[in-house]
Amino acid sequence: MYPISPRSGNYERLEGGLGPSRMNRKFAWKKLAIGTAVLIGLVYFFGPRVDVPELPTPGLEDVYVPPQPVIPEATGKPSEPTQDPVTVTEPLEPSTRPTSPATDPDPLKTVHCTTPFKAGSPIVQYALMIDAGSTGSRIHIYKFNNCGSSPSYEYEVFKMTQPGLSSDDYKGHPEAAAKSLDVLLDEALHVVPEQLRSCTPVAVKATAGLRLLGTERSTAILDAVRQRLVDTYPFPLPDTDAVVIMDGKDEGVYAWITANYLLDTIRADTAPGTPTYAVLDLGGASTQIVFEPQFDDGLPDVALEEGEHKYDLKFGGQTRVLYQHSYLGYGLMRARASVHRVVDFMSTLRTGRTGTEPVAVGNPCLAQGTQKVVDIEDGSEESKSVLMTGGDIGSFDACNRVLELVMAKDAVCELKPCSFDGVYQPSLLDTFPSGKVLLLSYFYDRITPLISPQLQSQSPLTVSTIANIATDVCRGRTAWEKRWGDNSEAMDELDGRPEWCLDLTFMHALLKLGYEFGDTREVALGKQIDGTELGWCLGATIAMVGGELKCRV
Repeated sequence: MYPISPRSGNYERLEGGLGPSRMNRKFAWKKLAIGTAVLIGLVYFFGPRVDVPELPTPGLEDVYVPPQPVIPEATGKPSEPTQDPVTVTEPLEPSTRPTSPATDPDPLKTVHCTTPFKAGSPIVQYALMIDAGSTGSRIHIYKFNNCGSSPSYEYEVFKMTQPGLSSDDYKGHPEAAAKSLDVLLDEALHVVPEQLRSCTPVAVKATAGLRLLGTERSTAILDAVRQRLVDTYPFPLPDTDAVVIMDGKDEGVYAWITANYLLDTIRADTAPGTPTYAVLDLGGASTQIVFEPQFDDGLPDVALEEGEHKYDLKFGGQTRVLYQHSYLGYGLMRARASVHRVVDFMSTLRTGRTGTEPVAVGNPCLAQGTQKVVDIEDGSEESKSVLMTGGDIGSFDACNRVLELVMAKDAVCELKPCSFDGVYQPSLLDTFPSGKVLLLSYFYDRITPLISPQLQSQSPLTVSTIANIATDVCRGRTAWEKRWGDNSEAMDELDGRPEWCLDLTFMHALLKLGYEFGDTREVALGKQIDGTELGWCLGATIAMVGGELKCRV
């Protein structure tokens, strides 16, 4: 038996599409919809409409993708086609440093020093992190040097395989699932010098896919993976948590470590007081926020409240107190499902239909002139297909009103202040008023293709820019052609994808309604920094190699 997050039962429920659940509220979205929608919904968004005022097409002052940071499919979260990574204008390491085995003059040495910082430590160290996601498994083979007081990252080698450990192909055959990782581990044998393999730790961190299988089946697979690593490969397992289903809070914090490490804000040689980035990650099933709040020293009674949201991190010779939370059920795919459920429910109230007969349902979160057949789930094993249509009602403002219901901004706040869904969070305005904000994963995938390349490095991207983009996306093809007619990539991105209106409106709602960022707050989008993927894997590996080195006999 190996550790599974104590919150895994809640993860199974929420990532299985049942939506957030609090205090035995079996269908919280429905109760909220019934209580609120009956009073305001019919008039508020299905009743007579007022045309949304025409917003100006963003100029140079509105559009920006910063020249650094974004999280790709390698995180195990679903992803649509994305742009090439944004390039860093100033390298984080000397330009002569190796960036791959092909450019590494000697994999047993480093160009940064000739002796390790600590006597007795190896001058270079490798580490392996396997991300066992729902769609596939991916290995990150990292090289570090020990020139400083803590391991310093040099480069990574990445390889993936499909399907994932949770695939039905391996149902009832956990050993076969474990053997599916052989192609990844064989790549590690190819990259890591033989002399260092016995001191190269390996970890396997599973996410949503295994979490949804249930304890019995997932434990059998993890047992088989662990046993195969021990029996077949020379790499040591650093501890009993080396092969586990990862807790959502660790996923967010490790992503924070990765980004801030690569951005040079938390390394051992970083100047004290260097401000860190807040990291907001948007996956398919959940969304995470991690930041380092700052409290007024003159108010000793004002501090981060105790609870699972508080994360004490010792890193780079400093102790930091982070706020973190993973909003299960508020990832992009789950947000889509929740919006469609609310819209369908509101339609049954408005028309009196039973909800079983086939009918086209007007959905303001689809772009005007588009439609899509969606599967509506109500928490049971049954689902129904409904034709949703944007018709002439698709609108950023109207969709935002639906999202106000979905996001439960007015949920009971037991520990104040709260962000949304009744979750405690210190005010970003008060405790992170001017800190830099980095948006990962679906934020990047959806927004970046819709920003003109020539404008990406000339002005900051703000929260209001996202609203402007979403407004035009929701207006349909006429607005697309007016704004992006000369940008074939943007048009290709939008064509045949009616839910981009919903996606962008939800992202704006997270930032503005959920986290209460102001319209002018600047944000950055990130995918890679200097060829290294942003996400939790590097952060988790740095945490693993930062401890006592344990070699295999």
